Amino acid sequence: MDDIIHKLVRRFKTNDPFVIAKGLNIIIRHAEFDKGTRGFYYRRLRRRFIVIDNGLSEEWQRVVCAHELGHDRLHSGLSQFWIDEHTFFNTGKYERQANIFAVKLLTHSTEQELGESEEAYLLRCGVPKQLHNLKM
Repeated sequence: MDDIIHKLVRRFKTNDPFVIAKGLNIIIRHAEFDKGTRGFYYRRLRRRFIVIDNGLSEEWQRVVCAHELGHDRLHSGLSQFWIDEHTFFNTGKYERQANIFAVKLLTHSTEQELGESEEAYLLRCGVPKQLHNLKM
């Protein structure tokens, strides 16, 4: 995962998930979702899409984009919809991996300052508190 993120940041000269997604020809759309859904990733034929809830703050939209980009890079052959409908597989593992990918991408280009707490560092990088307890 670290190598994938490093190569993406080096290739696109940024850790901005929107710039990276655009560079990878992933189409980003916004839609209104029911409570509990922040976004999703899917492939249709040869096109890839990230759809993000338009009611989210800019910070959360960035996190969701990074998370869904994680699905594209780590789980490209899997479809959440197919897994949910045709298997009894627990998708929690994939969601956790995508969350870790998002945190690592968002923090990639920023060093933790001397004496800075982990929480302050993550907040400075735009990582919401809900993702601070991930074990990476």
